[in-house]
Amino acid sequence: MNSRLDLGRPTAGKRRLKDLLLKKDNRCCADCGAPDPKWASANIGVFLCLKCCGVHRGLGTHISKVLSVTLDEWSEEDIDAMVEVGGNAAANAIYEAFISEGCSKPGPNAGHDDRARFIRSKYELQEFLKPSLRILSMPAPKTSLQPSFSKKLMNSFRSSYSSKKTEHMEGMVEFIGVLKVKVINGTNLAIRDMLSSDPYVVLNLGQQTVQTSVVRSNLNPVWNEELMLSVPENYGPVKLKVFDYDTFSADDIMGEAEIDIQSLITSAMAYGDPGMFGDMQIGKWLKSNDNALLEDSIINIVDGTVRQPMQLKLQNVESGELELELEWMPLDQ
Repeated sequence: MNSRLDLGRPTAGKRRLKDLLLKKDNRCCADCGAPDPKWASANIGVFLCLKCCGVHRGLGTHISKVLSVTLDEWSEEDIDAMVEVGGNAAANAIYEAFISEGCSKPGPNAGHDDRARFIRSKYELQEFLKPSLRILSMPAPKTSLQPSFSKKLMNSFRSSYSSKKTEHMEGMVEFIGVLKVKVINGTNLAIRDMLSSDPYVVLNLGQQTVQTSVVRSNLNPVWNEELMLSVPENYGPVKLKVFDYDTFSADDIMGEAEIDIQSLITSAMAYGDPGMFGDMQIGKWLKSNDNALLEDSIINIVDGTVRQPMQLKLQNVESGELELELEWMPLDQ
């Protein structure tokens, strides 16, 4: 069983992560050197600024599993992976060991294209690794748990294992912010097994896919899980699907919906820094026959953040509703 850690409580895991963050080399972003990083790639083992975090999300979780140091819950496995790597200096000694003279590392004020080009070369293409350490990226598995990518490299170093260089993936994408989606619960979901289902939720935006854990044998599951998606400059709706997990066959669909995030982002940008305002309503996504809303979804500033709770009726299925809350975080915060 994967135990979760609430970083708001003084747990041993939280103390280990904070102690690691306090090391001198971890007080700056591993990729651009920006001070006071608030994000981390748990499976690579580095601390990151928000701008580099956006590029890491575009790599996919099979390469970089990004978590907020202060906002997210961390599993014991994720903290163990970070501690085992040792932080930015140890990881960069691997990933930047053979950096070429013609490739300059971006600074804190670097543009997105230069930042993305360097990060993809460093982690996705593994161009700065010792050639014998380059390994193939694993395809994204069903589960949300990802092994430590840097641990794989260190194991490869110890065993002198070598493999092919990974192929180039998608092109550069300009990101404007991060969308946090809290999947709260489901109600009266469809039966796909004998008497129940094993539901989980999948979100897709562009080339990014994230998912919740599986709740076993429950048609009214409670997740309370926060998923994050980087939002590109030319964004579309977030596509949501609910599946029934099956061990020996393809997972069955349990409904879907589209989430229009334009109202949220437009309202947030119109008000600028939400920390300058008290709690107030700033926008609304209206229920209509063309969307999955059960009722109008109100956009609010709450405690200095822009949030949008919503109730969705799943489409193309006999029954099922989901409760979500969105939160918008622009890259300039």
